[in-house]
Order: sequence, then structure tokens, then C-alpha cells
Amino acid sequence: MHNPFVPETLEGWSVLHLMYRVDWERLKGIFPGDRHQMGQEAAAALAQTTPAAEHGATAYVQMLGHKADLMVIVFRRTFDDLARAEHALAQSHLHNFLTPTTSYVSIVELGMYEMTAKIHRQIGEQGLKVGSDEYNAAFDEEMGRQRQRVMGRLFLEVPKRRHVCFYPMNKRRGEGHNWYSEPFERRAEMMLEHGKIGRHYAGKVTQIISGSIGFDDWEWGVDLFADDPVVFKQLIYEMRFDEASAKFAEFGPFYVGLQFGAAGLPTFLDGQLPDL
Repeated sequence: MHNPFVPETLEGWSVLHLMYRVDWERLKGIFPGDRHQMGQEAAAALAQTTPAAEHGATAYVQMLGHKADLMVIVFRRTFDDLARAEHALAQSHLHNFLTPTTSYVSIVELGMYEMTAKIHRQIGEQGLKVGSDEYNAAFDEEMGRQRQRVMGRLFLEVPKRRHVCFYPMNKRRGEGHNWYSEPFERRAEMMLEHGKIGRHYAGKVTQIISGSIGFDDWEWGVDLFADDPVVFKQLIYEMRFDEASAKFAEFGPFYVGLQFGAAGLPTFLDGQLPDL
């Protein structure tokens, strides 16, 4: 049954963020050729879990600060595929020099506030009763069409941008402000305002929203990719002034770093800054 007061979502990549601390002291005692081989082996092991681009991708990020040294972002079709990728890395020789600091599980999500209301309104105009088999079938058919329309946003390529920012967030459910008790129309209005700010930064930042309700400790994960890290500060600061964020947003820890290609993993292990 499709509840007209609950916004529908469309799902894409399954996503796993893995953060590690590197044992640099032990690595320095390894022969450079062996370090190079370890990096190649780990990257190859992850690549083997994505035999073609449509099966997924992997992003590598050199982290800034104490929270982690390396972040590996795994985009795959299913949770089974995420498990295979995580297992492949765990079985690599490199993993002996990595200590997990945290992780995050989610699925790329496209919220459909405006479209949900529009579809319910269109089906209602056909005289179909909410909750009936005919109503649900008509709704599913239209959602299927919408999914095909936005497939590129659900299974997008990893943005080729140097700087990466990841953070989890919730919508507040406190006594004073509870997002989920607000009327549907009001929530849709606030999300429209919120989205307009993001569109001002089109071309400067690529945003990937993933849903994690039932998967992890927060409700959403947000990945931002940009050529200039200052854009992260500008975008997030400006968004905090809209009502959806000012009253209802709660933010978790922020992770920021520099993205590099799989071929740069040996360079990273040598203690040098790898290129994108």
C-alpha cells in the first residue's frame, strides 16, 4: 500500500564507506617493491568485484585529520556485492596494515516529495480508491517510469573531482521539532526550498545522497565531490539557513580528503600524495 503522506524514494547503488588507520611505522619497514605490490594487489582485488562499469565502482580517498588515513567508498549493485568487495579487501595483504576506524552502509536514494504528491493526485483524479489493488498498480507503474527517467542519477559514475566530503545526518525527531510529524505539504515545501540552494552550486559540486534508515546509525549519508574544497563550506553553511536544516537537521561527523585513482594506491602507501 502506498501512503499518500509518505514520500516515495527511488534506490540505486548500494554503498559502503570503509575508513582505516594505516600502520605507517610497520609499512616503513617494508621493502618499497613489496609496498608497491601490496597496493596493486588490493586495488586489483577490489576491481575484480566489478568486472564491468555497470556492476559498480570504487573510490579511494586520502583523509585529512585524525579520524582516518584512508577511506574506500564502494558502490555496488547489491549488499551481496558490497560483502564480496569488503571480503576481497580483507583478504589482501594490505589489510594486515589497516585498522578500521568506522564504516557506513547505505543505498543511493532519490527523494520524490514533489513527484509523490503529483502521482497520488493524478491517480486520485482517475477515481481509484487509495489502497486498492488498482490504485497501487497504477502507482507502481508510474514510479517505474520515473525510475527509468532518473536512472543516471541512481547509478551515476564516481565524480572525477579531487576533494571529497562525507557526513551522515538525521531529520530531528525531538519534542519541539519533529520532522515526521509535520504535514506532508509542509515537508515538501521545505525540501523544495532546500533543493533550490543546492541547484545554485550545480557545476561546482556533485552530491550523492544515500539512505541509511535501517542500515546504519544515521538516516542519510551525504557525499560531496568538488574541485575546490571551499565549496563544501559555502554550500553547507548556506543550507543551514533554510528551514529544513535550521529546525530539523542533525549532523554527524564530517570526513574530508583527497580522491585518487586505484593506480595511486602504491604511491599512497609510499607516503606520497597520489594524483587523481
